Amino acid sequence: MNWQAVSRLGEAQLLLPAALIAAGWLTWRLGAGATARTWLALLGMAIALTTFSKLAFMGWGIGVASLDFTGFSGHAMFAAAVYPVLARIATVQAPAMLQKMAMALGVSLALVIALSRLEIQAHSLSEVILGSLLGLIASGLALRWHPVSSAPSKPWTPAILLSCLAFIPWQTPPALTHRLVTQIALSLSHRSHPHTRADLHSHVSNASWLLTYRLG
Repeated sequence: MNWQAVSRLGEAQLLLPAALIAAGWLTWRLGAGATARTWLALLGMAIALTTFSKLAFMGWGIGVASLDFTGFSGHAMFAAAVYPVLARIATVQAPAMLQKMAMALGVSLALVIALSRLEIQAHSLSEVILGSLLGLIASGLALRWHPVSSAPSKPWTPAILLSCLAFIPWQTPPALTHRLVTQIALSLSHRSHPHTRADLHSHVSNASWLLTYRLG
């Protein structure tokens, strides 16, 4: 499997526009404005938390060495926050069982995208798991607090939209969000280079050596 291509399905440049389009569809075509507003608010909080975790590590080295954690996986978070909701919208007129199956497929796709981040060694296991959980909280709470009821709508429209979005990663350059976050972190922390995963574990090793030395 081409894990790099799968990973691109979790890029912000794909899923953020998709979320905005889906929110518009929820509001003006399905009469589910409360769902859209709640979902976007939760998604916004998830994006902020993910970004903050990356800034904190790259700029100031704040991470958890025991978990090999340097920040939430943005791809995993976005995929889990967006695809289940898109699946629900695409099956708005379908029977309840088919709706549940579609949302399960949306979650499964998000998990495959999360797995791709491990396969290409972009993140650690803790970063992928926590990123996925953060995204699932955003999509799950939005749909639980404000369920989307069936409404008169042409079911093929959102399905076609999803199909078109699926081809965007192969037609657009790789996202520059990581580079942008890195530049912001360096600017705020006044560093010339960002902290790396090696730095995280090096600090722990140095601290352990110093403690052993002093106790000895």
